[in-house]
Amino acid sequence: MDKPVLKDALKIFDCFESVKSRSMFGGFGIFAGETMFALVVNDKLHLRANADNEEEFKKSGLEPYVYKKRGFPVVTKHYAIPDEWWNDTTKIILQAQGSLTAAEKDKEAKSNTGPNRIKDLPNLRLANERMLKKAGICTIDDLFDAGALGAYRALQDNHQNSLSIELLWALEGAISGQHWSVITEQRRTELLSALS
Repeated sequence: MDKPVLKDALKIFDCFESVKSRSMFGGFGIFAGETMFALVVNDKLHLRANADNEEEFKKSGLEPYVYKKRGFPVVTKHYAIPDEWWNDTTKIILQAQGSLTAAEKDKEAKSNTGPNRIKDLPNLRLANERMLKKAGICTIDDLFDAGALGAYRALQDNHQNSLSIELLWALEGAISGQHWSVITEQRRTELLSALS
């Protein structure tokens, strides 16, 4: 089972700041602070790769961890280290440092780029994205241009069933970048009076 490998890995990575583990991907993610840089699964330690170190991992013959999601294989960016690396903990630490740097870089890049699709906005899902697309609102820019009221009206025009008023709050929250439940009563009142 994964526990002995996890215990050994955590001991080695004790040199990093705030190291902890959490269950994920059927194994245990290893984090430094809030950044996951390694994974223990199937009795193997896997280190995170990105564009900077992935080629090096592949050339060294490391294999990525693959799991099934809804019956389809998902290839992760975590590569299993060879057993012989355990004889050289300095090598593991050096490679893990590269993995941590790679993971932090990816995390920063992701936080600096906004969502690409409507379903990635707060409060909205794929079903909402499809509804909006049928109403002619296909991109985030379209949604922002229409505003919550315009988008809600477009959905009303395009929908036979009556729409929940919560969807209006969800749209307003998506546009303002917040959860729908924190939209103020004043703003809700403004939206409702403009709707009628």
